[in-house]
Amino acid sequence: MASRVMSTALFHTSLPPKPKPFASTGTRKARNRSVTCKALGESSPNPTVYQGIYGPWTVDPADVREVILYRSGLVTAATSFVTASSAAFLPEESWVSEIIRQNLDLLYAVGAGGLGLSLVLIHIYVTEIKRTLQALWALGVVGSLATYGSLAQPSGENLVQYVVDNPTAVWFVGPLFAALTGLVFKEGLCYGKLEAGILTFIIPTVLLGHLTGLMDDGVKATLLGFWMALFVIFAGRKFTQPIKDDIGDKSIFIFKSLPEDEKQSLVKNLELEKNRN
Repeated sequence: MASRVMSTALFHTSLPPKPKPFASTGTRKARNRSVTCKALGESSPNPTVYQGIYGPWTVDPADVREVILYRSGLVTAATSFVTASSAAFLPEESWVSEIIRQNLDLLYAVGAGGLGLSLVLIHIYVTEIKRTLQALWALGVVGSLATYGSLAQPSGENLVQYVVDNPTAVWFVGPLFAALTGLVFKEGLCYGKLEAGILTFIIPTVLLGHLTGLMDDGVKATLLGFWMALFVIFAGRKFTQPIKDDIGDKSIFIFKSLPEDEKQSLVKNLELEKNRN
């Protein structure tokens, strides 16, 4: 219960009390009705109507596609990470380990791409938080490319192995994992997911432990194993949630996209409707 309250405080904008569906008169009525229609859509004969803060809305095919892509990005990131990290637990002479080691850069790129896709499609009411996560991802990608081109490749190593052998390189790739930490933090708060909450602490702990040299290899390996397992559980469980969960209150996003004068008009009408009742 506490996590859900915290998520509301952190990821939801300050909004007026929940009103009934849009209602107004004259020109404003027509304008507000158009907003309602955009929220409701006509994706199916009898769609489930959800009551949002700014009016009713439904899930349409575009919403479903976005959510599936968002979740697929997480699965891609988790699969790539677990596959690459498994090399740390396989015998060095294993042919599977050899194949993984030869493709670590590819796995890293695919995983970063999956995370980037999810960060583009993630639904967070506070735009500044979303943009911050995206900026961290972009900074991490630039840092990774710079490290690969300027340091790893001249040394004859792949990027992942170079970061393993040179802990200070965490400074360059770290923002990418900071973006991942922010995403799982949001998921843990909003949906009370235990695995997401634990990942929020494990990810930075492993990276900082490697960067500072204060964590021995045995502890790092143990935490890495937990990271792998929890990441798989986290990504897999996303597909057990209703689609609407990852959409949030769609009426808020529609409201935020309106011109300022329409926003003010709509809020005024909602307050009038509330006072009548």
